[in-house]
Amino acid sequence: MAPGNARGSGSRGALLPMLMSYAASGGSLIISSAAQLLSFAILARFLGVHEFSLFVAITAISNIAVHMCGLGAMECLVRRVARDRTMYPVMLGHNMILTAASGLALVLIGAALLPFFFTLSSDPATNAAVITLMLVTNIVLVRVIVLAEQIFIAHSDFASANTVVVGFALARTIAAVLACLVFGVASVASFAIWQFVCHVLVAVICWRALRRLGRPEYRLVREELPLGLYFSVPFILRAVRQNADLLVLSLVATAEIVASYSVARRMLESSYLSVEALNRLVYPGSARATAEGLQHAMPRVRKVLVAATLISIAAAVAVFVLAPILPFLFGRDYVSLVSFVRILCWAVIPLAIWAVAVEALGASGHHPTRAAVMGLGSVFGAVLAAAATWYAPPTGTFVSFYVIEIAMVAAAWTALTRIVRRDRERAVEQQPEAGMAHGR
Repeated sequence: MAPGNARGSGSRGALLPMLMSYAASGGSLIISSAAQLLSFAILARFLGVHEFSLFVAITAISNIAVHMCGLGAMECLVRRVARDRTMYPVMLGHNMILTAASGLALVLIGAALLPFFFTLSSDPATNAAVITLMLVTNIVLVRVIVLAEQIFIAHSDFASANTVVVGFALARTIAAVLACLVFGVASVASFAIWQFVCHVLVAVICWRALRRLGRPEYRLVREELPLGLYFSVPFILRAVRQNADLLVLSLVATAEIVASYSVARRMLESSYLSVEALNRLVYPGSARATAEGLQHAMPRVRKVLVAATLISIAAAVAVFVLAPILPFLFGRDYVSLVSFVRILCWAVIPLAIWAVAVEALGASGHHPTRAAVMGLGSVFGAVLAAAATWYAPPTGTFVSFYVIEIAMVAAAWTALTRIVRRDRERAVEQQPEAGMAHGR
């Protein structure tokens, strides 16, 4: 499964480098996830179930909006700058214009609507101000920091990009430690200030590091506008799918159930990182293997499937076994936490299985099929999760989660096998034509 030699006599000799590459690929993700999980645990314990459930709900909304901020311009920057470094000033200005404009619109819309649904302070003006501050932090500032990471990637400076990821996660952990453990913050309204300051400091450090790459040229690259939107829509739909159940649950369930479920979801996301690290490692080799057709890479894809399945099973078992420790980290008020985590932890297995098929489609260049599978899955998944959560919380939430993931397995692998069958039939048809041409 290493990007180079996948079989043959050298495969054993390549085992150690492959394992080292896998460890390096997942290192920054795991460190970042561990830091975020620690921050989550600190906030859950010191804010309490009611305040923490409010924090989780507003964060879920921000997670959807952050994919709208910038209108997909980051992908355009990475693609264009990776091909031509002289495009950096223009693409940077393009990103800054779209990020500022869309970010302002999203914050204003959220500030106008969310105070009707969430109460962080008894004073209406303070409540609106705190919500606005959280939206600026979790939409605009997060997008700015992620943009800095993508700029480093566009310049092939992966060490700096990983530093941004890990540093950002550690900074948020430090902010949570200082706010809650040192200064005794116990409300979302108070923590919002700490969170804002933390994000501002990280953003300033990132952009000071980027000054050596050049100044922006402020103009829109019009031909990239539709491409950016096309790229961002699947991620927006995926974010809606990932947060629909949590948002509806916050409307129909108790604060304790919302808080415990959000932690269980975070544990699931953390356990998937081991599979994501594998996908990051094998993607370049899969792209090379599929250059002459997806059917040529199927032995490799099957090996990746076996590895991903085994890794996901190990991750699920580990989370299941360690679940009883979580109340010591998050607090005894989260009475549903252990059972929720143990119910949800097995969802990483179907998630890993369909992710292998989707990554193979992407590596082979079948992006329309990949986008259709993920986009339609996100739309139907969001509707099903919201409806099931509304009518039978939280049992319906868990049932819908597994139904969606298993349906994604069927959809992704059906799409993959159809393309493989089509490519094989096309190759068979071309063989007689090639023979006749050679005979002439």
